[in-house]
Amino acid sequence: MSTTSSSLRQFADPSDEELFRRFRDGRDDRAFATLVYRYEQPLFAYLRRLLHSDQLAEDVFQSTFLRVHMKRQSFDVSRRFQPWLYAIATRQAIDAIRREKRHRRKAALPAAAGPVADLMLDDVPAADSTPVEQVQNREEWQRVRAAVGRLSAVQQRAVQLVYGEGLAYREAAGVLGVPVGTVKSRVHSAILALGGSWA
Repeated sequence: MSTTSSSLRQFADPSDEELFRRFRDGRDDRAFATLVYRYEQPLFAYLRRLLHSDQLAEDVFQSTFLRVHMKRQSFDVSRRFQPWLYAIATRQAIDAIRREKRHRRKAALPAAAGPVADLMLDDVPAADSTPVEQVQNREEWQRVRAAVGRLSAVQQRAVQLVYGEGLAYREAAGVLGVPVGTVKSRVHSAILALGGSWA
């Protein structure tokens, strides 16, 4: 009796790893939906604590499982599924936070600022600044834009990837097809050149 009950329980409640195998190998169309359902509450709660936003948590939850779907063939099925899932979710959450920061920063910038210049300064003009301060801020942004325009194309691209897109040096190196040290050098020289504009 207990053996039959145990067998039924295993059949009714497969492990995450078994569900993932079924999904990955295309043997069970419901396996992916079961994984999503199984993690809907705990993963969403984790993301909400991390992001302090229901909407962002929902977006990241969806993008996490999209990533799981896209990366299914790269997962080592001898490992546990849950740590892999949470690692993906955490990376997606960090990316979402970066995008939110960039969006807020860009929304606060005057239209004169270019895409790279948008992210090179940490000091966004305050909303309650005086008219004189607003003019000074506009002039400052125009100087930043002009300075960025004087950078070489390779420096601008490296700065855009690292500061604008939030990529790690290693990731930017992969995009540009150059060594990591080259990306670091380009970004460093760009920052020095921009710093020299205020000397």
